[in-house]
Amino acid sequence: MALLVALAIGYGVQAARSSHHAAPAVAGSTTGAPASSGRSSGATMRTVALSSLPPQAAATVALIQHGGPYPYSEDGTVFANDEHLLPTRSRGYYHEYTVTTPGASTRATRRIVTGSRGEFYYTDDHYESFVRVDVQH
Repeated sequence: MALLVALAIGYGVQAARSSHHAAPAVAGSTTGAPASSGRSSGATMRTVALSSLPPQAAATVALIQHGGPYPYSEDGTVFANDEHLLPTRSRGYYHEYTVTTPGASTRATRRIVTGSRGEFYYTDDHYESFVRVDVQH
């Protein structure tokens, strides 16, 4: 397990050092359904393959799946879904995790939000929009 976590962290660090790798915008997803924007229950949310997201997102998912350790103390905290862009669930259902951004000196705007039933969501604009993530692809 320690090796897998080290690999995930190393992958994220390597990607962060790569200056030629630009992160795709959420708008470039693979399914044709409209993005979730404004107030919505998540019913029209697009699903994208994890492999289509920035490599740091995959590193964050690997850390989540193995219980950490996480780079920020805020990682794993309850996400309240105050924007109402994800399906409505009781408080404590969702948790958020930082997706590191190369060159950023702060947590920046990218996050993975997980649901208690195993759902994964990605935002690259600090909760203004989300896509559901298929972590198997």
